Amino acid sequence: MATVTLKGNEIHTLGNLPAQGSMAPNATLTKTDLSATSIADYKGKKVVLNIFPSIDTGTCAQSVRQFNEEAAELDNTVVLCISKDLPFAQTRFCGAEGIENVEMLSDFKDGNFGTSYGLSFSDGPLAPLHSRAVVVLNEQGNVLYTEQVPEIVDEPNYKAALEALMDA
Repeated sequence: MATVTLKGNEIHTLGNLPAQGSMAPNATLTKTDLSATSIADYKGKKVVLNIFPSIDTGTCAQSVRQFNEEAAELDNTVVLCISKDLPFAQTRFCGAEGIENVEMLSDFKDGNFGTSYGLSFSDGPLAPLHSRAVVVLNEQGNVLYTEQVPEIVDEPNYKAALEALMDA
């Protein structure tokens, strides 16, 4: 279990992020067109998992904007922005913001992704949403980098995540 804070108040996740060097857990998620996809479907590409509680918060929206901007410059890389938001809300946000370089995925159906990655909140006002985290995978699906953001209202370390991609 990881402990993070929400405006200084402790909250906990179900577990810990996958270990660096381990194979990323597979999980099924829902695309904005309501079709299913899985983490394994992205093997052969470098993958950035930008994970957050809800697209309808300022910090979450900014992380999608920032990775959208950065992703335009990356070769053989896909950025997957994952939350429990309904695909309709994700589509609305991307349309309004002109977001085209990231893929929005939802864990709303069964929460399997949040459970598999140990990042769903187990208590506090945001339970059972996802904590803010970044996980970077290589082309084989191995975990290169993880960040469990310690204060949920803070942005992730974009630079460290992108540097992990460059080192791969």
